[in-house]
Amino acid sequence: MSRIRSVVRGCGAYLPSEVLTNADLAKTVDTSDEWIVQRTGIRQRHIAAHGEMTSDLALFAAREALADGGVEASEIDLIILATATPDNTFPATATTVQAALGITHGFAFDVQAVCSGFLYALATADKFLISGQHKRALVIGSETFSRILDWTDRGTCVLFGDGAGAVVLEAQEQPGESSDRGVLTTHLRSDGRHKSKLFVDGGPSSTGTVGHLRMEGREVFRHAVGMITDVIEDAFAATGETAESIDWFVPHQANRRIIDASAQKLHIAPEKVVLTVDHHGNTSAASIPLALAEARADGRIKQGDLVLLEAMGGGFTWGSALVRW
Repeated sequence: MSRIRSVVRGCGAYLPSEVLTNADLAKTVDTSDEWIVQRTGIRQRHIAAHGEMTSDLALFAAREALADGGVEASEIDLIILATATPDNTFPATATTVQAALGITHGFAFDVQAVCSGFLYALATADKFLISGQHKRALVIGSETFSRILDWTDRGTCVLFGDGAGAVVLEAQEQPGESSDRGVLTTHLRSDGRHKSKLFVDGGPSSTGTVGHLRMEGREVFRHAVGMITDVIEDAFAATGETAESIDWFVPHQANRRIIDASAQKLHIAPEKVVLTVDHHGNTSAASIPLALAEARADGRIKQGDLVLLEAMGGGFTWGSALVRW
């Protein structure tokens, strides 16, 4: 029996022009390239220019995704933008992108699930598309995390960077088989008991300030591998797929050690893992679409490939998705 699937039509990315290396950071905080690489795998990250906002990054990525998919902005019915660093408290940054693209129909809104944001946005867009009420969605992850970092805290300021990635999803009728193209399954979780382990110490209703990111690194690492593998095993159970059958593993790019440990626990071959953390850092909600865009542009991800996505973020939030390209 045939069914509607959310198929990826196009993929795009944008990184600010300023590159901040580990050596640059070592000039302002007590750290070194060796210390950062050994603990995180990160060598550099991109930083948004003065006046360059989350919506600006998102717009560049969105336009590239539309062009890659051969889709006009006027054909988009829905925009969901995942971010923890919006331009304003309100309106939603997604509406700023909508206006910049000249779209005056449909609807646009933001999703806030920190590093899991893109997966939350993808899953939400998928539900709208398979309902039959909408045809095409623009799903974006965009962050300017440099604006919420404490640049004197070497435990956090070395980890994050700025960037944006986007995909265009289109509702298409598929045969209803395991070989279908599109989003095959998504699994989302959260557990608010872990807030104190990764949070920003500010907000409109608490301090009236933006605040800075605070993290208990060891605690986050301790929970991450177990939570990630849990939702991936759910994805395999829902589809009958296995670590052997996937073509590419595109994880949230938080920390090389977390990625390696997760892949090892799931028995995913190292050559199937897409890694960008070394040159992007942790770009939160932007990290998965940035990695997808890079692997698509260099020819690794091809039509028909089975791609496994996963992420974990503050809250804690976490999730997985299986997508056949």
